[in-house]
Amino acid sequence: MIRRIGRLAALALIASLFPLLAGNTSAHERSAGASHAGLDIPAISHGEMAVISDYRSGIIALASRAVDTNEPFRRVLNYAEIQYSYCLWGRMPGSVTDEESPFNECAHAYLAATKAVLLSMREMPREAAAAGEIISAIDADMARRGLALITCQFSGEAFNTADIVKPNWSKVPLHPASMASLTGLAALFGLAGLVLRRVLRPKAQSSE
Repeated sequence: MIRRIGRLAALALIASLFPLLAGNTSAHERSAGASHAGLDIPAISHGEMAVISDYRSGIIALASRAVDTNEPFRRVLNYAEIQYSYCLWGRMPGSVTDEESPFNECAHAYLAATKAVLLSMREMPREAAAAGEIISAIDADMARRGLALITCQFSGEAFNTADIVKPNWSKVPLHPASMASLTGLAALFGLAGLVLRRVLRPKAQSSE
């Protein structure tokens, strides 16, 4: 519950700051001065994203319990989790399915890293069986939903663990779903703050 409240607070803070952020970020929204000295992560298609996002929590949980890991695996896993937080924990509407979303490119990044982590676990003795089951389930879902050939503008884009992909804040005002979500959350957070102040005020006065 505390972690959830913290995330909501972070989202609300971002909602209040994104007009400022929009004016100070580049169109591509990559981290400034990235060295590309990290590990390369293969691209992920739009169709794969839609399915892998449904299995993300299970993949990350399995990877977090993995024993026979190496440094590259841990770096890609860490990147997947960092990117997930930069993409507001996948909470923005359309971030995975809508290529016009300001959060779609960063969703590509964390899901591409998640896919790379999953494929790496096929080579781990203790995790291979569980990873294979998830891969089989993903393949079956993609075939059933006919997503294998669906692409978007970011489908051919590879990533690198030294390069954080941030949301394209300058496009938020042009994307109604993102704008409504952030504005509504900021309003809710502001209302909660007012209620909290009203609840605490009598206690403060009585203590005097």
